[in-house]
Amino acid sequence: MTAPASIALLISDIDGTLVTDDKTLTPRSVQAAAALARAGVGFTLISSRPPRGMARLVAALDVSLPFAAYNGAALIGADGRVIVVHALTPAVARQSLDLLAQGGVDAWVFAGDDWLLLASATVNVERERRTVGFGPTVVANFDAVAAPIGKIVGVSADAARLDACETNIRAALGAHAAINRSQSYYLDISDPHATKGQGVAALCNLIGAPLSWTAVMGDMFNDVSMFEVAGLAIAMGQAPDAVKARAAFVTASNANDGFAAAIETIILPRSAKAAP
Repeated sequence: MTAPASIALLISDIDGTLVTDDKTLTPRSVQAAAALARAGVGFTLISSRPPRGMARLVAALDVSLPFAAYNGAALIGADGRVIVVHALTPAVARQSLDLLAQGGVDAWVFAGDDWLLLASATVNVERERRTVGFGPTVVANFDAVAAPIGKIVGVSADAARLDACETNIRAALGAHAAINRSQSYYLDISDPHATKGQGVAALCNLIGAPLSWTAVMGDMFNDVSMFEVAGLAIAMGQAPDAVKARAAFVTASNANDGFAAAIETIILPRSAKAAP
């Protein structure tokens, strides 16, 4: 990939990229995001998180542009207004839940502002509570979910079990859903239009920024589709080698302020104000 001469917009992943593993936004990252605005570079976020789970960071970083949740399935205004949501169809949602149950994998359902799960689903619940900033609603079953389902997540501490479940779900639903690993222990299932690549393209269209002048930053396999459409892709230092191989640059890890380092050494030198 050839890096563009000028960058007008940066779209960043959150978990594993913008924040540390304990979900901390470092002072250096806040300063780097502010430096983007001074350099005339737009900044926004895209994440597998639900919109409600992104709101705190949107406010902390003074993001004034639309952002994307659910791996691109939902486009949200900086004021919290829902612009569009690509929801799973009821049939695909039902089959996804059935296949997760058959595979012995916990299921989380994100619908509207709610995070729903069964009482038996206990793996990583506290981790997710800290991540998104709110707790789940325990339900007896998922039959009465009224709001459009933005994302279903299969959750397991057993990587081999989740691998097998992913294989089965791809075989059954690959043409009807976007299926991605946002973390080694999370399998995200969303509308087929909900990939980060399509989310980045939609954000650029809303914002009025050319894709060729847009940089993206991420760390996991669900980020690769946005690497493929943006003008410049940056992978985090701790990313899997297969993800790094799809990026133009590799920065430091999220534990070592890789987000800020990438802005300082890669993005700002290519800002419009830095161009000769």
